[in-house]
Amino acid sequence: MKTLKIVAAILLVSQLTVNAQDKKVKTKGQTYAELSIKEGGTWKGQKYEGGTFKNVTSLKVPKSHWDHSFFIRYEGPGWESNKIGYRLYLDWRNCIDIFGKVTDTLVLSKVGLDGFDSYHNMSPWGMDILKAGKALGIGGIGRYDGKDVLHFKEVDSTFAKVENNAKCSSVTVKYDGWKTANDKINFESKLTIKPNERYTKHTIKASAKIEGICTGIVSFKEIALVKKESANKKWAYIATYGKQTLVPDNLGMAIFYEVATVDKQIKGEFDHLLLFKPTTKTVSFYLLGAWEQEKDGIKTEAEFYNYLDNKLTELNRKNKI
Repeated sequence: MKTLKIVAAILLVSQLTVNAQDKKVKTKGQTYAELSIKEGGTWKGQKYEGGTFKNVTSLKVPKSHWDHSFFIRYEGPGWESNKIGYRLYLDWRNCIDIFGKVTDTLVLSKVGLDGFDSYHNMSPWGMDILKAGKALGIGGIGRYDGKDVLHFKEVDSTFAKVENNAKCSSVTVKYDGWKTANDKINFESKLTIKPNERYTKHTIKASAKIEGICTGIVSFKEIALVKKESANKKWAYIATYGKQTLVPDNLGMAIFYEVATVDKQIKGEFDHLLLFKPTTKTVSFYLLGAWEQEKDGIKTEAEFYNYLDNKLTELNRKNKI
């Protein structure tokens, strides 16, 4: 009898812990990452027909998967803080898009359940806001060959996973056999977001030293690119601000990078590009968006660049944010 009481007590404590964790996820200031795929349907060529969405913690992307396959909810993994959300197109485009939020709660679990087009329209939580087009979006990865940005059209396999804990949420993607030009490498990308922050830390690693690995910000001809270095010249940012959303309304975007890791900054056909120096070491940079409709957020261009300058000062002092 005593043993049964002890077991019952343990189960009760465990249940309370689970319930506390569930409540914690819904609390302001937390983060969330998810990956949701369809099951119960069938592949018809590169389209997935029927089925219902189910969240998974990891996925080896099927060979049939392409852009607009209707297999992965909102086309790839998503991650968010209470301020902003992002998604990665888990296909050949490898673009990072922005979910603008008008609330300070976690919303991704509700996004795209009723179809691919629904999140392009304003809803009570917000909407997909970035006009990414053929670009890398904000902080996506490609390879510049001197003329074009090469995306992930030829890859032997792609594996993705998501993780959530009290301190952060992350998405990790491993690309095996990424072929561009005459090179074939393995490539890993990890995207991490913290509570109460807009930025995502993007850490990348290539298995071989090749030139042209790049990131960038989608460019619009009427919006100027702003550049600035930290006082100690170790960090810098590129940024844009203006009407560059689907609404349309004002959005600020920026990438903070370690100066020593970048070969040069150039203007591509669709992006403001940062070309990394060839290396097999890990490289980290920070990407972010700041939408004017964000709750209690940044409303003007002056506020946006003041925010960036404060982050740059922090990088100058601490070498991280």
